[in-house]
Amino acid sequence: MIEIHNIQKTFGDKKVLDGVSGVFEAGKTNLLLGASGTGKSVLLKCIVGLIKPDVGSVTFDGTYFTNSKLDIKQEIRRKIGMLFQGSALFDSMTVEQNVEFPLKMLTDMNKSERMDRVNFCLQRVGLENANKKMPAEISGGMKKRVGIARAIAPNCTYLFCDEPNSGLDPQTSLKIDELILEITQEYNITTIIVTHDMNSVIEIGDKIMFLFEGKKLWEGTRDEILDTDVKELNEFIFSNRLMRDAKKVEDNSSM
Repeated sequence: MIEIHNIQKTFGDKKVLDGVSGVFEAGKTNLLLGASGTGKSVLLKCIVGLIKPDVGSVTFDGTYFTNSKLDIKQEIRRKIGMLFQGSALFDSMTVEQNVEFPLKMLTDMNKSERMDRVNFCLQRVGLENANKKMPAEISGGMKKRVGIARAIAPNCTYLFCDEPNSGLDPQTSLKIDELILEITQEYNITTIIVTHDMNSVIEIGDKIMFLFEGKKLWEGTRDEILDTDVKELNEFIFSNRLMRDAKKVEDNSSM
């Protein structure tokens, strides 16, 4: 579980985050939803410690993280897995070497142990035959899978995903969503996903926090999100015809 309290961050004269608080639960996919520029990625970076908030605190399973001593922060960071928006694979390394990288950096495993873990993680994401391929030789969806395998390789307790479906076709996006959900539930990981993709919200939104102009305007589940009275959220959700039609179908079925 990750808890944030009153997170505030200003860059120059622009207040990007304005008192955001919330709880992100283990074993669930926690989504940070909102349009571009609403503070989602900045909040994510504040939580993992890449950006220091001006005000507020972050705790990981009861351990205070913000302004803690370096050794405490390092211990927590060893438990964090990160799936970057562009996968961020090392182009000069094979798939196998990319997944092995955090194990070499963060664990005391020997080579044999690392390879066992690499093969397990690649098998878990459906890439058991891709060890020797280079990133340039695999598709965008496969790169995301490699990114997930690398993130979970050190047995992460916390998984952060920044726009995991960016640049993917709808079918591949669905598969990535399903994979993240399965891994989250299987290993009881606290997963936080930055997204503006309503397909992800409807498919895997166990818990959703909607940000608007740096503030948390709404929090709930995918079962509740289509029936709110928050004007800004409704404008975001029903900005395309598909979601408007879905809303009409739901309204008609409840009559």
